[in-house]
Amino acid sequence: MRIDSKFPNIGTTIFTVMSQLAAEHGAVNLGQGFPDFDCDPRLIDAVERAMRSGHNQYPPMAGVVALREAIAQKVEAMYGRRYDVASEITVTAGATQAIHTALAAIVHPGDEVIVFEPVYDSYEPCIRMHGGTCVYARLAFPDYRPNWDAVRQLVTPKTRAIIINTPHNPTATKWSRADLDALDALVRDTDIVVISDEVYEHMVYDGQAHQSVSAHPSLAERAFVISSFGKTYHVTGWKVAYCLAPRELMAEFRKAHQFVVFTVNTPAQIGIAEYMRFGTHRELPGCYQAKRDYFLDVVRDTPLRWLPSPSTYFVSAQYGHIPAFAEMDEASFARYLTTKVGVACIPISAFYHDAHDQRVVRFCFAKKEETLARAAERLQQLNSP
Repeated sequence: MRIDSKFPNIGTTIFTVMSQLAAEHGAVNLGQGFPDFDCDPRLIDAVERAMRSGHNQYPPMAGVVALREAIAQKVEAMYGRRYDVASEITVTAGATQAIHTALAAIVHPGDEVIVFEPVYDSYEPCIRMHGGTCVYARLAFPDYRPNWDAVRQLVTPKTRAIIINTPHNPTATKWSRADLDALDALVRDTDIVVISDEVYEHMVYDGQAHQSVSAHPSLAERAFVISSFGKTYHVTGWKVAYCLAPRELMAEFRKAHQFVVFTVNTPAQIGIAEYMRFGTHRELPGCYQAKRDYFLDVVRDTPLRWLPSPSTYFVSAQYGHIPAFAEMDEASFARYLTTKVGVACIPISAFYHDAHDQRVVRFCFAKKEETLARAAERLQQLNSP
């Protein structure tokens, strides 16, 4: 049977490729962004209680009411905006599903969607799935700041949406209030929708604060805001997240949501709702800042040049100044590190549509200290390749 592929240029995600390579070669996997430590046992206990109490059938399509109420309370406490529990909050099967569903709700064939490169690799395929065209703005290396004059030049009558990601994966940077003000000025008096991917909202360090679109009144009125319990509570495999949006946008979102997944794991929702009362998300910045600082300390004697990491649980490093690797592209260097040195990472070029290469790779430090120490010991080999 002949299959005429809708996506002939889409291959396997770089995260799957590098994690498989790490498993094959026994490498320390600092590539894919997931913790190697367990979540709080209280969370597992809460989900188990929900299961044993008979909460094992379909929940409401928009999500368990208790969880939506807990989300509304958290968002209001942190960002000052109260989303209506009934009509403006939807629980999703992970943040990727939320992004996909938001695009499904608003993008028509021929519409353009602006994204910022280096860009998380699910955005562009999702845009294409719904007949849209991806338009690329480029964050300026090495601080990865948006150039708003350049972005303004990309806006056309076909621009339907702008996707932003702050705190940013893969660069570990974050946007400022001034950036959100610039975005607001750009979309004001237009029909452009903002999709704000904020899954690392609780991972901002050094006394800084996350600038959420939810806290920006005029942007919030035209935005889908997405966050993830998987990232926040160290349970990426549970795939539970949520989307916030004003009533009119959320109505369109739910039209698509009900036919994409309909709803999300019931006992996980009930358990998370119960667990949220502990407020452990407030502990996350200190937890991950300590891991970042520990990792940067144990790798400081390697020849890699480490870029700032004010957010997320990633840190990137330059290697082009090392003579033995100066001519090696990022994909080859990441493969070398994985297969020869025994530490898996992700090439930043994988996040550019044209494989733009600046000799930078990304590492995940959401690991136990012994894991990070083992990786650092292996990275010392770069001193004498």
